[in-house]
This record gives sequence, structure tokens and C-alpha cells, in this order.
Amino acid sequence: MRFLCLVVVDEEKLAALPKREAQELDDISLDHDEKLRRSGNFLAAAALEPVRASKMVRVKDGKTLVTDGPFAETKEQVGGFILIDAKNLEEAIEIASSIPAGQRLGGILVRPVKELTSGKARP
Repeated sequence: MRFLCLVVVDEEKLAALPKREAQELDDISLDHDEKLRRSGNFLAAAALEPVRASKMVRVKDGKTLVTDGPFAETKEQVGGFILIDAKNLEEAIEIASSIPAGQRLGGILVRPVKELTSGKARP
């Protein structure tokens, strides 16, 4: 089963890290990704730029609307993701608990990936 682990961090804490500590966290995170790669659980991962760099795109009445954001009434924002392959939710939780940024700056939201299937006949 595939699970999306959303790394939720306090962006203020992340931005306040001294350069040396931020680089250390990056290095530890990359080492962690490699460990998951070797175990066969790693599918993809990426860190995200701060939420202030994001845009929300919506289509309403055929028109594309672009706004800044999203902005939530919380200090924690999605700071990255790791897509993993795990036997079940329990294994996914075990893997998520080892993600360095989640341990140091926030938490990890674990969501099963819904496998979509087409109802259309394929040629």
C-alpha cells in the first residue's frame, strides 16, 4: 500500500534555525530517505518552499482565479512530503515516526493513497 506522509512543520521554527542546524537537518533527512530507499519503502520525497511562496488556483464559472495562500489559522504548515510503500497503516506509522523534520519541528500526517480506477473500457 502507498501512504503519503505530509511533513507538518512550524515554519517560524524552521526559519529560525541557524544555518548549521538547518544543513544538519537537511543532511539527516537525506540520509533517512536513503535508508528508506534501501529498505524498499521509499517512493518519492520533497521539501517545500515556505507557504508564502504558494498560490491557490481555483476554477469558478470557467475562469481561473489565483490567490496567495493558502493561509490557515495555525503555526504549522505542510513543509514537505514522503511517499512510501508499506504493508499496512501500522508500518506506515512506524516509518513516519522516524522522519527527522517531523521529530524536530512538528509532526507527520499519514494518509493512505487512494488507488483510482477508470470506469471506462480500455481499448
